[in-house]
Amino acid sequence: MKLLTKELERKLPPLYSTEKVEIPEKKLICKFFTPDSNWTWYATEYNPKERLFFGLVDGFDKEWGYFSLTELEAVRGKLGLPVERDRYFSPKKFKELST
Repeated sequence: MKLLTKELERKLPPLYSTEKVEIPEKKLICKFFTPDSNWTWYATEYNPKERLFFGLVDGFDKEWGYFSLTELEAVRGKLGLPVERDRYFSPKKFKELST
């Protein structure tokens, strides 16, 4: 599965463009996850040239930060399964995320 489609890439705002948006109001555009472990990445911004996202990373802890598409493509879970994109995820504000 392709992690980032052209359609999703067009929907993601450029890096740093939502800096002034308060965290509860930040829009999570897409979701990536490891099907065989407990890691999830929610992207809010993207730089296609650097292949770099900004968003919420839910792994050992939940934290906001940067992660790269190259890294996501290389990550494997406990059983060796690759990261997948949640095709059924609908964009939502962080405050609407039920975690």
